[in-house]
Amino acid sequence: MARLLVGAGGISVVVAILLIFLYFLYVVLPLFKPANAQAVASYTLPGADAGRTLHLAMEEQTEIAVRFTADGKAVFFHLSDGQVISEETLPLPKGVEITAFSAIDLHHEAVAYGFSDGTALVVRHSYQVTFPDDKRVITPRLEYPLGTRPIVVDDNRAALKKLAVQSGDDETTLAAATADGRLLLVNLAREESFNDEDEAGLERTVALMAEEAGDVRYLLLDQERIKVYAIDAQNELSFYDVRDKQAPELLHRIFLVEKGKEITAVQFLTGDISLLVGDSSGAVVQWFPVRDERGNHNLTRIRSFKTFRAPITALAIERGRKGFYAADRSGHVGIFNTTGERTLLKARVASEAIRQLVVAPRANAMLAEDKEGQLHFWHVHNEHPEVSWSSLWGKVWYESYEKPAYVWQSTSASNDFEPKLSLVPISFGTIKAAFYAMLVAMPLSILGAIYTAYFMSTRMRQVVKPSIEIMAALPTVILGFLAGLWLAPFLEKNLPGIFTLLFLLPPGIVLVAFLWSQLPGKVRHAIPDGWEAVLLIPAVLLISWGALAASPGIEQVFFGGNMRTWLTNEMGIDFDQRNALVVGLAMGFAVIPNIFSIAEDAIFGVPKHLSNGSLALGATPWQTMWRVVLLTASPGIFSAIMIGLGRAVGETMIVLMATGNTPVIDFSIFQGLRTLSANIAVEMPESEVNSTHYRVLFLAALVLFLFTFIVNTIAELVRQHLRKKYSSL
Repeated sequence: MARLLVGAGGISVVVAILLIFLYFLYVVLPLFKPANAQAVASYTLPGADAGRTLHLAMEEQTEIAVRFTADGKAVFFHLSDGQVISEETLPLPKGVEITAFSAIDLHHEAVAYGFSDGTALVVRHSYQVTFPDDKRVITPRLEYPLGTRPIVVDDNRAALKKLAVQSGDDETTLAAATADGRLLLVNLAREESFNDEDEAGLERTVALMAEEAGDVRYLLLDQERIKVYAIDAQNELSFYDVRDKQAPELLHRIFLVEKGKEITAVQFLTGDISLLVGDSSGAVVQWFPVRDERGNHNLTRIRSFKTFRAPITALAIERGRKGFYAADRSGHVGIFNTTGERTLLKARVASEAIRQLVVAPRANAMLAEDKEGQLHFWHVHNEHPEVSWSSLWGKVWYESYEKPAYVWQSTSASNDFEPKLSLVPISFGTIKAAFYAMLVAMPLSILGAIYTAYFMSTRMRQVVKPSIEIMAALPTVILGFLAGLWLAPFLEKNLPGIFTLLFLLPPGIVLVAFLWSQLPGKVRHAIPDGWEAVLLIPAVLLISWGALAASPGIEQVFFGGNMRTWLTNEMGIDFDQRNALVVGLAMGFAVIPNIFSIAEDAIFGVPKHLSNGSLALGATPWQTMWRVVLLTASPGIFSAIMIGLGRAVGETMIVLMATGNTPVIDFSIFQGLRTLSANIAVEMPESEVNSTHYRVLFLAALVLFLFTFIVNTIAELVRQHLRKKYSSL
């Protein structure tokens, strides 16, 4: 019965581990699924008599869309069948023509028309959601945030050729290229009214960015209203800094494509940091400003996406994440993500060239218009586009970074930022923490086990072994608490003394042992065999007290009174209070009982006839230990080390409380770290279920699981090899 119960228990453990592994896979696998899209409807352009489409947009529920036309009309229609809901005519000035158009960033859901008399009109489309009789009803409408009267952009009343607009809560900025070649910047700031009955006015300032801007083909203004990009017919981009609205500054010029190619589409990526440039070769290139050694921000080519053969005709961005859609002249649409550098989908949406392309606010649908006036409405499923092998394990050049880097930076469960989910820093932190913990624990525990099992007296062993083993019962949260709140400040305050102690203690113990051996035999024999270690206790305490007492003097003489500052200023080594030294000492203290107990049992369990036979043949006790006992016990010692390593790799609370949780790649003993287990413990409670963040945390758990499994498997193979090799002794 006992045999059956033990066997059933072992099988249950294996099954439980297998189920855990399968559950991890179940959660993680959706990260790597490609995007898919299905056609929903295709129909003739709604309100075709309203004019050519300048811009398409969808509301959040993907039920209603709007198209703004070249005749100054807004046509609202149902996405499912193209049925027109309403058609509104914009309040255009009499006797003027529409000469420019601009779509403001997606979050404001607004557009701007530029006219032949140098004026512009800003229009916002909004959607009111009501629930009469518990049924959702969406009512579209137009708003005019700057009023129904057009805003004067050019005092010379020249026609506006290109227009870019961004609007904030109290300020609106317009960049415009005029028909006579000038490049203007107009800023409208809302003036506060001291009389509540009076309406607040607009303070208008105009600045000239360029007197002769040339033939501007594309004009873009970022949503923070700090930079303007103007691209001319020669594919040259002019980069203007417009922080000072009265004195714009040209930073630099750069050609965006090689000779023989033409720019066919330009769009900001979400956040308006990166610029997406589509060209006649079918490629889309990402550019963003990178700071050089002089502190200047230069527009730099970052990465390219090349999957089309026909020229790019339209670009559309996803709201809230770093993805975009690109359409080409052959009617194909591709879905891409810049962070993951992934091409997620390529599908034939239309048989003709696509002129207009828009992505739903939730990135779950797209709407395309081809050159024949047909609209194509598709549903899209694309949950985790930013995850790829390169984004998880390779260096990624993130926006606003000076170079590619391994970065884990997850601050919330949403995807409204560029996700930085590299597993390299936290995997490195796991290895670093385990390395320093084992560096502390292995010598102390193995050598202590050797002495306790082979040289120590039986009565003393009966006290020492249980005392060390009971250390394993101490909760790791207590160790982490003490390490973070007491040990870390103590080490920082006495850093010279700690290093002095590390260098003095080993030779000090050897010196005490040598002096003891020189004493007369009568004195030495007064201490029973196996009790000599007791004599080391006062020696260790005295050396430790001396090293710590000398710490202030050493720090004053050699390190200018502050070793931490000296390390930073003289050696260029950054110092964090909660660092790998603290982790090594605290986690080493936690690992020692496991390694000591198993190794001591393995050494003590070596049959006595082996050691007695060795001694009888003339070997010394140390030779017997080194040549016979250790070899016989080596499988058990190796198992002890592997179990200690597994404990160090999986430790959570100590590294959580004693490291500062900084996911950096730095092997310095004075720098902090973040481990896989601590990262999961910190971020899992705040992650949105089934989000990318949530699944990547499960992936981190799977990596930790596989790492432990592989290490234990290798350890078992080595143990069996050692057992077989030395079983004949």
